[in-house]
Amino acid sequence: MRSSKEKNNNRFSDRWPFLFNAVIDSFELREIDLTGRQYTWANSLPTPTYEKLDRVLMSTEWETKFPLVSVQALDRGMSDHTPLILDTGSPAFLGISRQFRFELNWFSREGLHAKVIEIWSRPVKGSNSVQRWNHKLGALRRALRGWASHTNGVYKRKKKSLQLTINDLDIAAEVRNLTELEREQLAQARDDLARLLREEEIKYFQRAKVKDILLGDNNTRYFQLIANGKHRKKKIISLDHDDRKIEGQANLKGYITNFYKELFGEPEESLLTLDDEGVADITQVSDLENALLTSQFTEKEIKDALFQMEHNKAPGPDGFPAEFYQKFWDIIKDDFLLMFQELHSGYLPLFSLNFGVITLIPKVQEANVFLR
Repeated sequence: MRSSKEKNNNRFSDRWPFLFNAVIDSFELREIDLTGRQYTWANSLPTPTYEKLDRVLMSTEWETKFPLVSVQALDRGMSDHTPLILDTGSPAFLGISRQFRFELNWFSREGLHAKVIEIWSRPVKGSNSVQRWNHKLGALRRALRGWASHTNGVYKRKKKSLQLTINDLDIAAEVRNLTELEREQLAQARDDLARLLREEEIKYFQRAKVKDILLGDNNTRYFQLIANGKHRKKKIISLDHDDRKIEGQANLKGYITNFYKELFGEPEESLLTLDDEGVADITQVSDLENALLTSQFTEKEIKDALFQMEHNKAPGPDGFPAEFYQKFWDIIKDDFLLMFQELHSGYLPLFSLNFGVITLIPKVQEANVFLR
């Protein structure tokens, strides 16, 4: 055992857990969180003792290869030990393309600004500003997917080339003095490599979404492991519903889809009514207040609201975070402001705006049900 939480009574000594944890730390191992059970062993006494004696540990190198790994407890049956099954984390839903997500590290790549201007300036069709906006974002997503794929290849090749250059010059410096040109090449290669590694750090910083460590402290590895842990926690293995367990990706997908269709579908008929007497004593807004509330949105109001949005937050359905709209405000603002103008004038159908990404965010340990 590693702590007193892994036993159901107070008969616990810190001596052996301390040594056990010291060994785990010395080998830089991480424990994979167990789902399905709190304990893995029990004796057969009338008042049984439960302990967590079985676990799976992994190295950081192994976690890098299998970032979505999970461990699930099975039924114990007649044994005193609970069998564990290790899942290396294969893709949950095959055949579904991965959702586009703008990467913050793209800001540091050459050509992004020109690419956004090129795509955004192209004319698009649409009966209203929202349709034209969505068509532009769709074209931009497609273009950036290809652009990012190309620049990722360039990045990897350049990183490898810089590492080889630095290594060759380091080896040469061990046996002779470098020439002035070689010293300049070495310094430039190190600067270029530091810039590329900085870009890599930003990528995993975005995925980790941590606030306690400052970006720029060379924490790429830390951010990557945090992101892997978050991905594992988001994985749904099973759900409980009406005294039965729902398992299997197809069954889970169907259950979750139906749950939200019912939750956000047509509401049941309400018996709640309001009459004039019930609202007569509610303070009414004045004509001046009403004019202010119903006045046209100003560019300053819209821009201030946009630029007050927090950074490094999950994007909406379009895949673009707040940083993108802030960075390219001068490029996209005319189309952005037009949506507010049409909304205010009543020309914009509201259903065009009512879209969102629904995710299950566990608020308790071992979350296994959907609550309304």
